[in-house]
Amino acid sequence: MELAIDTSSNTASIALAHKGEVLIELTWQSAQNHTVELMPNLSHILHQTKVGPHSIEAVVVAKGPGNFNGLRIGVSVAKGLAFSLNIPLLGVSTLENEAYPFAYTDLPICPIHRAGREKIATALYQQKNDQWHCLEKEHLVTLKELCQRIHRRTIFCGELLPDIVNETRQNLGKRAIIPQTNTLSRAGQLATLGWQKLKNGEQDKTATLQPLYLRPPHITKPRKGKFASENAEIRF
Repeated sequence: MELAIDTSSNTASIALAHKGEVLIELTWQSAQNHTVELMPNLSHILHQTKVGPHSIEAVVVAKGPGNFNGLRIGVSVAKGLAFSLNIPLLGVSTLENEAYPFAYTDLPICPIHRAGREKIATALYQQKNDQWHCLEKEHLVTLKELCQRIHRRTIFCGELLPDIVNETRQNLGKRAIIPQTNTLSRAGQLATLGWQKLKNGEQDKTATLQPLYLRPPHITKPRKGKFASENAEIRF
């Protein structure tokens, strides 16, 4: 049985699956409350399915990019469970998780996440001959720069707010394929993707897996007479 954890955004999600087939999924709006909500919700789905922790055979976690605090908490919990249960651990890109539901199209898939300061986080994936490939790794870019690099029909998915959709269509026309039903990453599909990777022998080392941050957190200058931690502002 596999446990999947996605705390890479304000929408948190956890799931239990058996060989990639989802048994239960719980998704909720967490805002910045991942610390206090993750473990109680995990206990809840274990209780609902009458599954003990020692029945978990692998942990799959969304490693980012995404919310700084959410990623830190999700990866830490995943590493702790994998270490204590002595089971495989696999960190999966949040962007890859968002792209994977469209693998069946065999078209290039470009997931997008806002990253602030006029930047977006993106990558490029495609399934060819039933093999899933990463064509471009996660990176930061402006939407204008991204559109200049797209020369063929490409599916766009992820965090597609109206301004991003409009600019993408204006720049790319029919080359931009934007599904009417878009999908943000969820733990159920994370479990499915993680199982495929585990079957292929992919696995991370518990001691070395780290969240994927495309830029360091922005820390504001502390006010005089205050501790820095009181004025720390964490961003994407």
